[in-house]
Amino acid sequence: MSSEPAATNPFARSYTHGPYTVVEVSGEIDLATAGSLAEHLEAATGRPAPDVLVDLRPVVFFDCSGLRALCRAETRARERGGRLRLVSDRPRLHRLLRAAGLLRRFPVLPTIPGPHPEPAEPPGRADGTREAGEQPGGMG
Repeated sequence: MSSEPAATNPFARSYTHGPYTVVEVSGEIDLATAGSLAEHLEAATGRPAPDVLVDLRPVVFFDCSGLRALCRAETRARERGGRLRLVSDRPRLHRLLRAAGLLRRFPVLPTIPGPHPEPAEPPGRADGTREAGEQPGGMG
């Protein structure tokens, strides 16, 4: 089994975003097109400890064939010590997951997380020292 990225097709494309493999899904995902999605999910979950985000925001229709592909990929990611999460800001996807009893299985994020910012330096002078009596965090 190869963990090479799957070729972009009209229904899915994959790319790296920071620590994540993002599978962006678009159009209508049904029995005829779920295989195109499954190719990308299989490639994304093919390495150890995958951290996969499935971006469903561009999707206009998604049925149980797509859910089946997601369930298989989530199981594969978990078996390899990783995880698979969904990205969607659409209430209808939440309703579909709830109706299928899958809302707890798939954490849904409203957007793709950005890079984690570096922790802010505590306030102090330019040379890194603090004023007398000043506490870290400026709570003096």
